[in-house]
Order: sequence, then structure tokens, then C-alpha cells
Amino acid sequence: MRQKKSGGGVQSKYLLMILSIMCVMLLFFSYSTGFTGGPLETIANHIFIPMQKGIDYIGSSITFSSADTKTRQQLVAENEDLQNQVEALKAQINIMELKLNELDDLQKLYDLDKNYLDYETTGARIIGRGTSNWFNTFTIDKGSKDGIKVNMNVIADGGLVGIVTSVGDSYAVVRAIIDDTANVTATIQSTEDNCIVSGSLENMKESNMILFSYLYDEDDKVAIGDAVVTSNISDKFLPGLMIGYVSSVDKDENELTKSGTITPVVDFKHLNDVLVILQLKESHKVE
Repeated sequence: MRQKKSGGGVQSKYLLMILSIMCVMLLFFSYSTGFTGGPLETIANHIFIPMQKGIDYIGSSITFSSADTKTRQQLVAENEDLQNQVEALKAQINIMELKLNELDDLQKLYDLDKNYLDYETTGARIIGRGTSNWFNTFTIDKGSKDGIKVNMNVIADGGLVGIVTSVGDSYAVVRAIIDDTANVTATIQSTEDNCIVSGSLENMKESNMILFSYLYDEDDKVAIGDAVVTSNISDKFLPGLMIGYVSSVDKDENELTKSGTITPVVDFKHLNDVLVILQLKESHKVE
């Protein structure tokens, strides 16, 4: 098999040499005699023109291939540039969304501030919180140099958040009314009956509610949906701050008082900014 293949290759070489010699002889003859046209021209057209076309086609293919390669490189570069622009636009969109959220939070604080015009307030941002997923205790970015003092009331989302428990130069710690240690003297707004509101993280986790107790309601006037606000007899909390709405009422075993649950108006799982009321209870005069 190998010998046959080798013989075919030798024959091809000889055939190519013969054709080349014939072409040279024809060219020489044509040049020497000045003979053009007729059979020789026909032969030349059949031999050289296809060869020329083939050479031109190969050259064009190489040219187009080079152009295509250059175009691909340009497309890759353009694609990378577009990807960078897309990433930059995404980053700008994220920044704008954050700014819009901040603006929305500030608008809510502004609206809340208008509801409590009797009180001087200052806005503060939450910069830390306890180990719980809830904001039962948290740290704000305002402190004594900003006029913050222990026992100042903190509000957000249209209602009472909690009270300042400790203060540093540039920070303060707040205990929210949902904390297990929190107790607030409150009033049922519709009946003006007093009760004690107690924090309960367990109830917040289970049903988003806190507790109230020691409610004297002899005439059974207190109903589900009644608003609960801070009482004017509270020793630390300013009067009239919204706490939430009654969600359940039950008689105690002593048949004298009632207990139940309250749904807070503040979203204690998604706090960002708060307002600190720059007045203490003992310095506020109730008219």
C-alpha cells in the first residue's frame, strides 16, 4: 500500500513538471513569434484564467479572514466596554435606590415630627443592635454632645419606640418597649383607662404583639382596635405618644382587672432612623 501511494506521488510530480514546461514553451513561442489569439489564446484562457481566479479567491479569503478577525476583536472590546457601562449603571441604580430609601425614611420622620410639634426632636440613625433579630435594644449615632440624655423618649413610624438607657459622647443606647424588661404606663385613648404595657420578645416573635395588664374596665368599654398611648401619670414617658392598638382583651382571674395584647404601630424588625425627643418627663409641663 505504501509503495503504490509513493508511485502516484511521483507520477503527479512528473505531470506537473510537464505542464510547467509546456506553459513556459508556449509563453516563449508566443513572445518570439508575436503570435496571439487563436488556439494558443484559447488554451491560455482555459489554463491561466482559472488559476488567476483561484489565486484571487485565496487572496480575497485571506483578506476577509483578517477583516473578520479584526471585527471580532473590536466586538469583544466593545462588549467588554458595554459590560463595564452596565456594571457602572447598576451601581448608580443601587446608590439611587439607597438614597430614595433614605429620603423616604426622612420623609416619614418629618411627618412624624409634625405630629409631635409640642416636642423638640432630633433625628438619629441606628448604628448597632443587640443579638436578637428584633430592635429590642439598639445604638444610635447621637450622644451627649448632641443633647441626648438618659430617659429621653424615642419615636419612629408614628409611635413610641423606647427610651434612652445610656449615653456616650457620640452615641446612645435605646431600650425598646418590646424588650422583656420594658414597662410603660399607658392609657386606652377612647376610655382614658390606665394599664401597664409590658414588652415580650416571645410574643413579638410569635404574633407581633406585646402585652398589657392591670386594666380596670368595669363597664367593658375597651374593645379590640382601641388606640393605646402613653399615660400622663408615667414617670419617664411623655404623655400622648402612640403605642399601638388593642388586639385582644381578657378578664383576669381576680375578676377586677383585664389583660390582653397590643399590636405596636412601630415595625420593630426594620428600623433605620428614629427621632429622639429632647425633653425629659419631669421638665415637660402638661396643660
